[in-house]
Amino acid sequence: MPIHTSSVNHIRLTVTDIERSRRFYEGIFNWPVAIEMPAGTPSEEQAKYGFLYGGVIYNLGYTLLGLRPVASDVFSEDRTGLDHLSLAVDSPAALEAAVTLLDGIGVGHGGIKDIGSGLIVEFRDPDNIALELFAAKTA
Repeated sequence: MPIHTSSVNHIRLTVTDIERSRRFYEGIFNWPVAIEMPAGTPSEEQAKYGFLYGGVIYNLGYTLLGLRPVASDVFSEDRTGLDHLSLAVDSPAALEAAVTLLDGIGVGHGGIKDIGSGLIVEFRDPDNIALELFAAKTA
């Protein structure tokens, strides 16, 4: 009997530098923080935030995305594990606005590509993690 699921609950990316990664993701996406250890948390209460590994979890609306700062190597989609993370945007116009933002903050990308079912823009985070924005084509 198969396991029936309804959506992705959360994704966590392993990063090398949490402050650099936070600046990148918050600067581009401005996602609200869902969970992080509050500043000034007493040492006796810090263990309950151990699952964060010193990182942060963002609320993307229908799922959560976390950053876990424990890596010391470099990402490669050619190794076992994550190939890339694709995030949906509302429209081709939103994709064009995203390209303008990426250009404005100096984040390299592959330009808008037509993949048949939609349009994508590919780019990388500071740890070289492959990211993609996807917009369905309008009728």
